[in-house]
Amino acid sequence: MQVFITGGSGYIGRSTVRALIRHGIEVTALARSEHSARTLTDLGATPVAGALTDADVLREAAGRADGVIHLGVDYAGGTADVDRAAAEAMQEGAASGPYVHTGGVWVYGDTDGVVDENAPQSPPRITAWRLENEKRVLARAAAGEHPVVVMPGLVYGHSGGLAQGYFVEPGRAAGTVPCIGDGSNHWALVHVDDLAELYVLALNASAGSVYAGVGGQNLPLADITQALSHAVGCPGRIESVTLEEAVRRMGPIAEAFALDQQLTGARARRELGWTPTRLDALADLAQA
Repeated sequence: MQVFITGGSGYIGRSTVRALIRHGIEVTALARSEHSARTLTDLGATPVAGALTDADVLREAAGRADGVIHLGVDYAGGTADVDRAAAEAMQEGAASGPYVHTGGVWVYGDTDGVVDENAPQSPPRITAWRLENEKRVLARAAAGEHPVVVMPGLVYGHSGGLAQGYFVEPGRAAGTVPCIGDGSNHWALVHVDDLAELYVLALNASAGSVYAGVGGQNLPLADITQALSHAVGCPGRIESVTLEEAVRRMGPIAEAFALDQQLTGARARRELGWTPTRLDALADLAQA
């Protein structure tokens, strides 16, 4: 089997490429720069020169593959339009082959306890654009195509992920880790290697399926920031900041970090046999 992947040189992509290769799958991967191409080659993938705006390149690469995983995001401008056009091109190329699209659990907004993929959606502004794109992707199942959507939680592991950039690095500089509000809100976490395994399994999912990529660890932000304070060398030094102050420092992504989310990955476990094995997020985050 051969799979074409976008975003393969990124944080989640690198783990996903490794997982695909471990499963005996050949990987071709979009590379928008020489640095990305070298990274992909070192991982064992074959780079395909191009960007998410190169619809013809995407369509052709998807058409040559047995399956597609779309992880890449273009934040340079027009993110929603670029993502929609890229998805359409790759789905056209993949035809009836599996096309795995990346969403994110933030689209559910605050949850009422632990919820699954059928929960109401109320995204913060930073991810609101995903709703219409994911509807378009899934709608193509009615035409005989094979879309699947994976919705990752807050990804961590290997000293990477959003917590690293927005909490650990500023914490090292300031000698204290920021905590939005009182820290009672929950994050739905998933280790990057467990998530990578889910992407591999999703290639065999039924058309139209949606899976929450969460590892069963719904932890309070207060506990997470305590763990991160150990990682930055200032144990217990937590700075409580208001949401307004967090938005000033971090931008609109702070609204997503402030969500109170608890989700289950039971559907992926039940239907795909997904078995997350990295279940001590606090210990991992304390070593970030």
